Amino acid sequence: LQQRRGFRLSAPAAIQVTVRDALNQALDEELERDERVFLLGEEVAQYDGAYKISRGLWKKYGDKRVIDTPISEMGFAGIAVGAAMAGLRPVCEFMTFNFSMQAIDQVINSAAKTCYMSAGSIAVPIVFRGPNGASAGVAAQHSQCFAAWYGHCPGLKVVSPWSSEDAKGLLKAAIRDDNPVVMLESELLYGVPFEMSEQAQSKEFVIPIGKAKIERQGTHVTLVAHSRPVGHCMEAAAVLSKEGVECEVINLRTIRPMDIETVEASVVKTNHLVTVEGGWPQFGVGAEICARIMEGPAFNYLDAPAVRVTGADVPMPYAKILEDNSIPQVKDIVFAVKKALNI
Repeated sequence: LQQRRGFRLSAPAAIQVTVRDALNQALDEELERDERVFLLGEEVAQYDGAYKISRGLWKKYGDKRVIDTPISEMGFAGIAVGAAMAGLRPVCEFMTFNFSMQAIDQVINSAAKTCYMSAGSIAVPIVFRGPNGASAGVAAQHSQCFAAWYGHCPGLKVVSPWSSEDAKGLLKAAIRDDNPVVMLESELLYGVPFEMSEQAQSKEFVIPIGKAKIERQGTHVTLVAHSRPVGHCMEAAAVLSKEGVECEVINLRTIRPMDIETVEASVVKTNHLVTVEGGWPQFGVGAEICARIMEGPAFNYLDAPAVRVTGADVPMPYAKILEDNSIPQVKDIVFAVKKALNI
């Protein structure tokens, strides 16, 4: 009616939100929604979190809901798993997922396997979250991507967000899920602003675990990535578009369960596949995607072998020039696409 009278209706109010603030919103909303939810980890309370993800939450919810722990990943992960078995819904923050190696017995043997081993009688609704993969200048013991490691293990769900909407929607879904969920974030994305739709600003906004998103439509080649490399794929697609090559970019969002159907549908359309990840090549996420495509109906639509773009098969170097050459760059994706298309 207003449009008929000449009034222009305003578009939905999308805003710019950093990944850090999106994660903070998700934690705040879920702590408020469900009194069983609590956050624990190193420096998450009085210091507002090592990366300021939990900023303001300790002052708002107090010592029982936001808990600083000693520097003992095995200890506080075990406390969190026990609390989940007892009916609470802990969010366990690792300062970096490289340190989750100290607690991997709790993550795999205690959290991931218990529901199966108890014939479904004991649920473990826990979220393990924190930065994953390469940061900048922090060398080998802080730069490993664990997507393939944790994606390998039945009993876990594994999510890997790129944008602010991904971060908020997937974290809320993870907290509400009755299974253990590993949420692999990128430290280098925490301060990056993304557009957040009006829908995503709602307290009930949740992204289903196990559903990929097509970030850019294309017809010549399918690019599949997760976390920060999705942005590199978008940049590479923009470069290639100027040369007449239209890339379809798929943001995987979930590593386990993997939305292979979305990838298959895209490959059927484009007839070419390039996977991109920051992790090591051997037994990686890209290797799994390529195997699943080969074993499924989309294989018959490939006009060329699939190509993987990965991190270098070395422990992460400290020197910047070596680090840059160990992580997939936009130029590497452009080169891989041209190789796949034989141009």
